[in-house]
Formats: sequence, structure tokens, C-alpha cells
Amino acid sequence: MTIDLYSWAAPNGHKVHIMLEETGLPYDVHPVNIQAGEQFDPEFLAISPNNKIPTIVDPEGPGGEPVDLFETGAILVYLGEKSGRFYPADPRARAETLCWLMFQMGSVGPMFGQNHHFRRYAPHLADDLTYPRERYAKETARLYGVMDRRLGDCEWLAGEDYAIADMATFAWVRLHERHETDLNDFPNVKRWADAMAARPGVRRGCAVLENHMAQVNADLDPKVALENFFGATQYTMR
Repeated sequence: MTIDLYSWAAPNGHKVHIMLEETGLPYDVHPVNIQAGEQFDPEFLAISPNNKIPTIVDPEGPGGEPVDLFETGAILVYLGEKSGRFYPADPRARAETLCWLMFQMGSVGPMFGQNHHFRRYAPHLADDLTYPRERYAKETARLYGVMDRRLGDCEWLAGEDYAIADMATFAWVRLHERHETDLNDFPNVKRWADAMAARPGVRRGCAVLENHMAQVNADLDPKVALENFFGATQYTMR
């Protein structure tokens, strides 16, 4: 049966888009325009308690009963178990995959996201932003160093096999220019990112809703969009 995907063209959405494309599981995508504030609609809140994209509804969940899932790490693990792909059955390989998936969830996503925030959305605030920009720039560089060392030893983040940890992390690394990182400084990450970008399933996943987003937001007031993002219209998109 077809999975219902509620999402948007953003890094967290792309993680799940990639997984669905790579596994070939059938899905219907339902846009949730986070720039227009649709993530606050009561209907979406009913399936996503934290008002975040993406969320999936699988009509054929455990025991054949429907299940709603939010949080990308949980969704990726669920889809890996459902499809039997990109989430190893071997206990040791599965443990490695979970470690690197949690590395993305707990470090790469939050730190890269804050870096994007202070560089892209708050460049003209009256307050001195030197400290947060330097803090998140240094932490971003440190995390790239962690990945570069790992990828110097392994072809993929979780070892020798491509897995959900790679999908989750690439969704943020592909935006390296937004956090002003030159991948040439991290040659092993660059090799891995190029391999990721060359995968047809990855390309298809990253294209999901991109054109739709550009069309529906063409006339959206930037202040309104930022209010829906952050609740503060003083932010200015760069």
C-alpha cells in the first residue's frame, strides 16, 4: 500500500525523500509549506506533534495497522526495517549504522542548522553575532573533520555498505556552501559526497518538491516566511 509523505524541500525532508526513492517503496507526497505556516495546521499537528516535517503515514504498519511516524531518524529506521534495505540485519553493522545516524541527528543537523541560521537568516541584526557565528563555524569544521577521518577508513559512514546514515548526513552536507565550508578541505568527505550525488535515487530524492516550493513561494512575502520559520520578522534572508 502507498505511504503518505508529508514534507517539504528542506534537509530533513530530503533525508526521507532519498530513502523512499532508494527503496522504491510507493508513496504519495503531500506538501507542507513551512514558509507559509502550514506546519501549524491542526491536521498536521495530529500526525506531527512537534510541528516539524517530514512525517509519514503508513497504512500498512506493524500488524497490518496504520502507523504515523515523525522524527527523521525514527522514520529512516522504520523504512529500513520495512524494506529490508540500507539498514543492516547483522547486529554489529546495525550498531555502526545507528551510531552514525545518531551522529547526524545529535550533531550534524543541529550544528549545521544553527550555522545556516546565523549566516543566512540573521546577517543584519543589530546585536553582535560574532560569537554565535564563530562558535557554529568551529563546530561545523570539527564535525567535518570527524567525518573526514571516518571516511578515510571506510567507503561509507557506517562502514563498507551504503546505509541510512549516509542519506541523513548528505542532506546537510549537500548545503555546504550555506555554512561556508569548502569540501576541498575535507577530501574524504568530498569523495563520499560526490559518490552520493551521483546516485540516481539521491538525485530524485533531492528533487522532490523543489519545483513546487519555488512556484508556490514566488510571491510570498519574505517577512511572512521568516515569521513562520522563526517567529521574528527582524530576520533578513541573505
